[in-house]
Amino acid sequence: MSGIESTPSKPAEAPERGHGRGIALLVICSCQLMVVLDITIVNIALPHIQTALGFSTENLSWVINAYTLTFGGLLLLGGRLGDILGRRRVFMAGVLIFVLASFLGGLSQESWQLLAARSLQGVGGAIASPTALALITTTFREGPERNRAFGVFAAVSAGGSAIGLIAGGVLVEWLDWRWVLFVNVPIGILIALAVPRCIRESERHPGHFDVLGALTSTVGMVLLVYGFIRASKDGWSDSLTLGAFGAAIVLLTAFIAIESRSKQPVIPLWMFRDRNRAGVYGMMLCLAAAMFGMFFFLTLFVQNILGFSPLRAGLSFLPVSAIIAVAAGFASQFLPKWGPKPFMVVGAVLAALGLGWLTMTDVNSTYVGGILGPTLVFGCGMGLQFVSLTLMALSGVAPRDSGAASGVLNAHQQVGGSLGLSILVTVFGTASRNEAEDQVPKFLSQATPAQQFQFRTTGQLPPPWGDQVLASGISSAFVVAAVFAVVAALIALVVIQVRASDLERLQGGTMPLVPAEESATAVGGAASSAAPSNPVRRDGPPPDG
Repeated sequence: MSGIESTPSKPAEAPERGHGRGIALLVICSCQLMVVLDITIVNIALPHIQTALGFSTENLSWVINAYTLTFGGLLLLGGRLGDILGRRRVFMAGVLIFVLASFLGGLSQESWQLLAARSLQGVGGAIASPTALALITTTFREGPERNRAFGVFAAVSAGGSAIGLIAGGVLVEWLDWRWVLFVNVPIGILIALAVPRCIRESERHPGHFDVLGALTSTVGMVLLVYGFIRASKDGWSDSLTLGAFGAAIVLLTAFIAIESRSKQPVIPLWMFRDRNRAGVYGMMLCLAAAMFGMFFFLTLFVQNILGFSPLRAGLSFLPVSAIIAVAAGFASQFLPKWGPKPFMVVGAVLAALGLGWLTMTDVNSTYVGGILGPTLVFGCGMGLQFVSLTLMALSGVAPRDSGAASGVLNAHQQVGGSLGLSILVTVFGTASRNEAEDQVPKFLSQATPAQQFQFRTTGQLPPPWGDQVLASGISSAFVVAAVFAVVAALIALVVIQVRASDLERLQGGTMPLVPAEESATAVGGAASSAAPSNPVRRDGPPPDG
């Protein structure tokens, strides 16, 4: 598990005040927007990708999961890369890998080529994204200044999902589905050129890379997701389904064992000892599962059932983007005064209400009457969540561990989204099959000979029978998504306990300081004598024993 080791470098000075920090934040958030936006910009092109490359509805989810699984699985390692090798250089490397993968994905002629490119995109995103968040913690001082920076970053992270749907609609409508990937190339190149000019290198800390831990966690999650998606088509008794679940359990168990014994684990287990931080991670898993599923299925609904063009479908999500940004700004402004817990509880409840409302959608639903209202409620809830979750997850973490901490948070978002989407696809597949058993006899009794021949050839029911099957499956998936949001609300209500020290940090107050020799060691047990001599707060990881 030990790999490359680096030597400490001279601590870098923070960028200058005012304009310099503003430009740095712009570059960091531009990268985050590109990475997050790519999760959903492809969503709007899914029907076109399905036709062009021959995906089934269930397998179509791999276009999303191939990206999010490698993204989430390697985020933990990506955070450590920045801590050890220097965040600026790692940030640039991640952006360039992302650009290359986007270019290759746009050239794909076969389904496997697209999935391979999407996986490589995930690798680039996993390197760049946690480093971007960590750069904020080392660029802006804790208190109101960092709160505002996190507010912008969280608004970009949350709103990027909906913005991606709009941008995807424009590109697919005016150009081609391949441009949802090609568009990243010029943007990424501009970011890579700007980084050396406006962001200074961070301090490098000695350490090793837990490659084995990263691989077992990533492959284990891939197999777990594969098991759910295969179960949606072939049933729970299928041998490959059971084999995938069994292998996933073995690998994930091995991952936990590796991390508990490793001196420098890819995931620092001490972070889960804090009640609030563990609760935040659980909430992120649930909320990401609900959010990814909502965008995936609503994209199919508005294009396949409501008949929206890609551009109109993208524009239909513009209100969601706006309400997420407004809610995130509101939470950022009032969070120091009210604390994060009210925003967590109310936000999760609103998300659950919006998803519960979406369970009422059917083939007769309209955009204004059945989609707009619940998505606005859901978006408001998610906007309230992201700032609170981000600040609580990184509260009290020493700057030298911020890369790993941000990697854990982002990993829970991406892995939660992938795992949740696979579960929702399983529910969708089961409900769709049950509805199809009712619709096929009706179709055969009313269909023309030409329609019957097409059905025997493709196995797909035409409208309105096929629409009924799709709507039934989507409605059932939203039921489970609503349950995810309810679980998040319960965690916020029961687990989260905001302390006076948390509020003091959010308001820019000071905490008792102790010498570095008495403070936490680096993630994985690096010697405390290698730490910088300036004091750090006592609420970091426990001393290496």
